[in-house]
Amino acid sequence: MDHFEELKKICVGRTTNAPAELCCYAADGSQIKGKPDYVLFPHTTEEVSQILAYANIHLIPVTARGAGTGMAGGAVPVQGGILLDLSQMNRILSIDIDNIQVTVEAGLIADKLNEALKPYGFFFPPDPGSAATCTIGGQIANNASGMRCVKYGTTKNYVLNLEVVLADGTVIETGRNCLKSSAGYDLSRLYVGSEGTLGIITKAVLKIAPIPQARKLVMVSFPSPESAGLSVSRVFAAGVIPSACEILDKTSVSVLTKLDPNIIFPRDGDVVLFEVDGSKNAVDESAEMLAKACEEMSSSILITDDPAKMKEIWDARRMVGAAVSKLDPTKTRVYAGEDLGVPIRKLPEAISKVYEITNEVGITPMIYGHVGDGTVHVGLFIDVLDENDWKKLHIAADKLHLAAIELGGTVSSEHGIGAARGMYLEKQCGPAFEVMKAIKKALDPNGILNPGKLGL
Repeated sequence: MDHFEELKKICVGRTTNAPAELCCYAADGSQIKGKPDYVLFPHTTEEVSQILAYANIHLIPVTARGAGTGMAGGAVPVQGGILLDLSQMNRILSIDIDNIQVTVEAGLIADKLNEALKPYGFFFPPDPGSAATCTIGGQIANNASGMRCVKYGTTKNYVLNLEVVLADGTVIETGRNCLKSSAGYDLSRLYVGSEGTLGIITKAVLKIAPIPQARKLVMVSFPSPESAGLSVSRVFAAGVIPSACEILDKTSVSVLTKLDPNIIFPRDGDVVLFEVDGSKNAVDESAEMLAKACEEMSSSILITDDPAKMKEIWDARRMVGAAVSKLDPTKTRVYAGEDLGVPIRKLPEAISKVYEITNEVGITPMIYGHVGDGTVHVGLFIDVLDENDWKKLHIAADKLHLAAIELGGTVSSEHGIGAARGMYLEKQCGPAFEVMKAIKKALDPNGILNPGKLGL
């Protein structure tokens, strides 16, 4: 049977198996590779249902993809089969301010949602670095977060209800369109972070929040990355919960100042960017308390509510991962061992461990990330034409992942497991990994949904 001819009857005029186009879906931001046999562009949940029902009968692997901004191979079809490109299912179906929620399709770009909400005075708080291109479905599938997660939480905190197509084509809703429910298992949370291995998310009902009245940035430099990490728990102990809390080590700051010599970052140490938001009086008080908590440990402190300065600083922070080539044009940033998460009190130890491991292996790191929730992004850059550099990279990444687990943390704080980190999940989860396997078997008995992911 010619499967492609049958699938073309479902997505009429919206399919391809052209080799050049298939190559466009063979990778994401990781080193994981895998080319699909066919790409389909569904427009409706009914089409997704028909595709899965057909694939389940004929045992064809199905991988869902939004914008392909992942860093762990989660949307890479490592076993071929069908690639479902959901980017054309991108509508905002309703904005319900009275019930502080929206209903959207999975392919909607995250920033497009916030553009639509802004006139109402509301926003969708999860703020991944790829918000200008990533899709809501991808955010949910990976439980994405970003710089606002300290105060506002991650994507899972905003999912009220999901429309999901199961492996056999059955369509379910995982919750209700209300702000809380105690009715049975929390299936919405089950699908958040499931990376397309338990079903395909087609629609989402999301909670939204009011845009804060005021914001203020407190930029603090420290004499060492360890003291920068320690500052986070000091700030929390002082009673301040910042809306964002970002670390940039000396190497990261150096990268940014090479990118723009006029940028206002301090040159005298490792930097933590704290942002507070809320009413104007609360913001002023929180900024003062925050600065006071850091005063004894810091080298310098800058407080500003100038919108232009704040935009310059946050735009630079978003660029740091991509700007590393400015440090050494002969080397390339490789995304491996780059998404560690640890308990906040373990941050100084985790940062020290990063430098210990990379010095031992002989590879240069940089550290940045959302330290307010314990996220440590490690940038490793190598000469990609040097085989020995690749060996060093893989050794360093392995040691970094194991160190995060040993510190009571996680091998992925927000980028997901995908195919890149599957080998660590059993070690991190222990006996709970068997529960995950049982859930996978129950919901996808034929193993067609995103096979080769999550170590399953």
